[in-house]
Amino acid sequence: MFPLAAIQFSLMQLGVFFVGAALGALANWAIYCLAWNPRPISPWGPIPDGVPSRRWSDRLPVLGWNGMRRESTVHGSWFWGRPLLIELSMGIGLVLLCWWEVDQRGLVLGQLQQLLQDAQVPLAFPRTAIPLSAVWPTFWSHAILITLMVAASFIDFDEKIIPDEITVPGTLIGLLLAACLPMSLLPLGTFPQAPPEIGIEVPLPQIAIGLKAYVEPTLLASPNEWSPQFRPAPNWRSLALGQFCWWLWCFALAPRIWRGRRGVWRATSVICRRVLREFCRPPLGVIAWGGALAIAAVWWWGTVAWMGLLTALVGLAMSGAMIWIVRIVGSAAMGREAMGFGDVTLMMMVGTFLGWQACVIVFFVAPFAGLIGGLMQLITKRDDVIPYGPFLCLGALFVMVYWAGVWNRVSFAFQLGWLVPAVLLFCFVMLGILLFIWQQIKRLLFGQATRMD
Repeated sequence: MFPLAAIQFSLMQLGVFFVGAALGALANWAIYCLAWNPRPISPWGPIPDGVPSRRWSDRLPVLGWNGMRRESTVHGSWFWGRPLLIELSMGIGLVLLCWWEVDQRGLVLGQLQQLLQDAQVPLAFPRTAIPLSAVWPTFWSHAILITLMVAASFIDFDEKIIPDEITVPGTLIGLLLAACLPMSLLPLGTFPQAPPEIGIEVPLPQIAIGLKAYVEPTLLASPNEWSPQFRPAPNWRSLALGQFCWWLWCFALAPRIWRGRRGVWRATSVICRRVLREFCRPPLGVIAWGGALAIAAVWWWGTVAWMGLLTALVGLAMSGAMIWIVRIVGSAAMGREAMGFGDVTLMMMVGTFLGWQACVIVFFVAPFAGLIGGLMQLITKRDDVIPYGPFLCLGALFVMVYWAGVWNRVSFAFQLGWLVPAVLLFCFVMLGILLFIWQQIKRLLFGQATRMD
């Protein structure tokens, strides 16, 4: 899919490489400085005792790690290897992503070609007909999301935890992008009967008279038409939906400890009082009430920004709810915590960038990567605590890159409003049953349980 020989390198791609390497350096800073146990490895972090002062050249992405090797006596002989590879991989990876999403129009072209084929229109769709303005916003949105996922994944590998310091700013950035630049959402190639409210027209050859192609963002109702019940002011129902999604995220951020020994009612009341206190003091109170006011302002302001923001808010709630339910069902079936809550907030962040439809697909793709990674970890480390966040990120990256092919195959399921919820409900029930059976088998054979963090 990404043949290096087919890429004609240019100054633009060289610039993308430098930006990617710089984003890799930012990810490295987050990995070492935002972890639960910070380490003074990043050249942008604090200088540890016993090492000479750092030079300006140490802060250059990729190249700076050659000079940082002099700190090997403090951090270990090969401490610089992983961060160097992260920055180099981010640079090369963003060049490949730019070639695929921008130069080849890979997220849109396959969709338009499939639609023409289904309509039996004998037209070879030229990729250069798709305006660059339809693909650049998505590319930069994906570059930001990949940076956040890289930082979260390596912290999860190192410490089995995903810090809010990554997912909270990431979620806010995703919501801001969706409101200010709705075309940053995953693209859809369409042939609508009427011009869409958000979309960029794709000029077609003269042979296709009567056809009008557009690149639209994947919105809340996609692939169906935007419903009137989602429209902004004075439609209060859409505001209620957006506020519900927002406060669900705020509730997820609030510290909560379930103590059910004195009864469900008392445990629930204790949690509610604790959450209300958090909502009334900084920093969560500032984020929660400020965000609620901003959502109301966008709802009042107008259609385009509200369509993007509501899509991201529902993506946040839907994607997080799926992992949250897995956590609850798994914990109930296994009698212990089945998944760390950082995975929930991580998927909420991803949902603001990709939307709920893509995250449903991620939900089904990630376990395959997790199965392979979990087996390798059990064999090599004999460790049954599996960090699941990196596999959610791998699933998101797969759906992001192969979006055109994936959407061509599954879009029909989202046209039927009842099918996706029915399949998810069935999967949750079967998950609980299978985990309970597996837990009993492990207790009989090994006397232990497996946990996903």
